[in-house]
Amino acid sequence: MTASAAIEYDLWRQTLVDGDVTTVYCVRHPLAATAVRVLHFPEPRRLDVWCVANGVDEAIVGGFFLRDPYRPLGELWIDGRLVEHEAIAGPYGPRRGSVVVDDGVARLVERAGGPERPRGDLVQAGPLLVAEGAIVFGDGDREGLSAAAGQFDSDITAERHPRCALGVNEDELFAVCCDGRRTGVDAGLDLPELARLLLSLGATDAINLDGGGSATLIHRGHLLNRPYSSVDQPGPESRPVTTALVFDSLTS
Repeated sequence: MTASAAIEYDLWRQTLVDGDVTTVYCVRHPLAATAVRVLHFPEPRRLDVWCVANGVDEAIVGGFFLRDPYRPLGELWIDGRLVEHEAIAGPYGPRRGSVVVDDGVARLVERAGGPERPRGDLVQAGPLLVAEGAIVFGDGDREGLSAAAGQFDSDITAERHPRCALGVNEDELFAVCCDGRRTGVDAGLDLPELARLLLSLGATDAINLDGGGSATLIHRGHLLNRPYSSVDQPGPESRPVTTALVFDSLTS
């Protein structure tokens, strides 16, 4: 699971339209040399700590979860088996964005656009940000992130926060994260800003993953971002999560 030399990593300070700034991290994985898989932690784990303990070099947080008790929010399939989870409220389950993985290849679709019974992995997250080269977030509340905000700590579609996202095109996978919740240092991104960022990087399809204090991006076994669960907390610390995406090199 050693990181391939073909993997590219970049970090920059993104200036936003109102003059605020945030730190952005992007790891580009060559599509033809990368196998994606979904992890499930029955007992929540800090992803950075788990990666070190298990020799995993490349990963990013996956879908959302509910606390007390911890369980994934939305469908979760691992190796063709449905994992116990909390159903998405109302009519939004079939519309909610999902990462579908078959033989290591990831597709980003609405749940209804994926297989009814996946033979590989599937994790719901959302909203979808980019599809077929165009920004799709912002046309109403199709996926119900606002209408079903009661299943979250807050309406995740509102305001700027630390964010994570996965993007794809014909050649690459983009694992993207931004910092936030640091007054005067890192403003975070809102979802339209995140969608525009993924499009500018070259993603033809992209999905928002869990974020906020759960935002976690691992490259070469190291935590890249600075997770903040609350504004201006004394220091960054990763949060235990229930799902993640791992990027295994096929050339190592």
